[in-house]
Amino acid sequence: MANEQRAGTAASEQPDAVRTEAAARPDAARTAELIEKLIRYARNRNMIGTLDMPYARNQLLELFRLDEPCEGYLAPEWSDVPDEPQKLLEALLDEAAASGLLPDNTTTWRDLLDAKVMGLLMPRPSETEARFRTLWAEQGIAAATDDFYALNKDSNYIRMDRIRKNEYWLHPSEFGEMEMTINLSKPEKTPQEIAQAGQAAAADYPQCLLCADNVGYAGRVNHPARQNLRIIPLELNGEAWFFQYSPYVYYNEHSIVFRREHVPMKLTRDTFARLLAFTEQFPHYFIGSNADLPIVGGSILSHDHFQAGRHTFPIEKAPTGQAHVHAAHPGVRVGVVDWPMSVLRLTADEREALLNAADDLYRFWQGYSDEQAGILASTEGPGGQTRHNTVTPIVRRRGGRYEMDLVLRNNRTDEAHPEGIFHPHRHLHHIKKENIGLIEVMGLAILPGRLLAETGAIARLLAGQKDWEAARASLTEQDPLKPHAVWIDELVERYGTRLDEAEANRVIRHDIGCKFVEILGHAGVFKRDREGREACARFLAQAGFKAQG
Repeated sequence: MANEQRAGTAASEQPDAVRTEAAARPDAARTAELIEKLIRYARNRNMIGTLDMPYARNQLLELFRLDEPCEGYLAPEWSDVPDEPQKLLEALLDEAAASGLLPDNTTTWRDLLDAKVMGLLMPRPSETEARFRTLWAEQGIAAATDDFYALNKDSNYIRMDRIRKNEYWLHPSEFGEMEMTINLSKPEKTPQEIAQAGQAAAADYPQCLLCADNVGYAGRVNHPARQNLRIIPLELNGEAWFFQYSPYVYYNEHSIVFRREHVPMKLTRDTFARLLAFTEQFPHYFIGSNADLPIVGGSILSHDHFQAGRHTFPIEKAPTGQAHVHAAHPGVRVGVVDWPMSVLRLTADEREALLNAADDLYRFWQGYSDEQAGILASTEGPGGQTRHNTVTPIVRRRGGRYEMDLVLRNNRTDEAHPEGIFHPHRHLHHIKKENIGLIEVMGLAILPGRLLAETGAIARLLAGQKDWEAARASLTEQDPLKPHAVWIDELVERYGTRLDEAEANRVIRHDIGCKFVEILGHAGVFKRDREGREACARFLAQAGFKAQG
């Protein structure tokens, strides 16, 4: 059963007659030529050495059921080798589909075979680690991450062809420029693929998408292939962790740092210690953690992990207000960041001083309630006390100083806001209804791919290409514009229906940016009005922090 869920059954498992027939097929020469170009590409990108080329060639010939390579395979140089692998891979996958190597010519099956092909052109995990550590020792950590990041792109683990399809723009706001993206890098599943994934037998291996057991895994229709995944062992706070890049790179060098053991996320003093330890080893990267509670946390709470990278987010550029100090934490300054959410920025020269202050502040926040501000640390339920307060921590270095942002979070719900009081409210769910995680907390909106087509249709309405009143009257509940109806009414009232399409798209994007800022404000526990500022001041004072004169 497991083999039926994987692409590219080895030729050694096929009858000799099948292999002979495959070798004689009209496309055999074309397939062999594509294989050779891919091998030359891998050699040019330093993924394999010259001595590895015959081995890789024979592995790929076997995979594609060919008995011999193309003409000219011994030539020392080939002139028409591309700098990226996608076109070669797409052509090879087309050949695989035509020859019956793929059970179905869908994105799922093509991706499974794609990863298998590139996995045969990769250094082994131990070789990758050795190269990383040699570069780190000889040229510094930035050179090591540069090289490792390039390997992840060159191996097509990071699908740059898909990531380039993402829509990206900057939105000017009172808090600085927000980064806006419509995520198109995750391909949409067809109904057939969704059905196949639903029918696939349940499996407990790997335990989750983050476990180290994913390295080299062939994948299934309901679990991605990871033959081209490589990870780097790290030690953080005396524990075993791993470093890898995200295949979706929402920002530059988007990386994931995950614990060796499959244990759930739980924010403690050790969490802050691990984050600080990472920035000592990777001072050119920021690192942060999603909150550890539902509604305000990330999509994977079952495996302890962080996200890191080499990117300056809008939150990092935001200024802080008056500095606060605490008698028990000399050398540590705390300021409220000028941001839609409730963010406290701690800075210090000494790592241990910052760790102690952050831990004290976090533990105080965990038990803090302010009914006047709508903040309850816990509530009583059928199963006992339910905790609501947590934080989203972010750590970076500014020169020699340590800097930590503690974003205060609360996941309480009520009748008016059953999805979360400090969560996107329902009138904005047509733009985004998912949790506000670490990346969006920092000012980078990750919006669903459906918005591209939907906003395109709205732009045409604002350009007068279709009558909105007539369209509105005929909207069904299934119509993708139905959730946007009230918003479209507002846009038509403000801008009319005589814009050119480019201007219509501009005003729509601006409005989406404004709604993203509003969403971040919903997630803030202390609002930015007078009452909210007073509530934040009460919290800092009760935590023992006094404003510096």
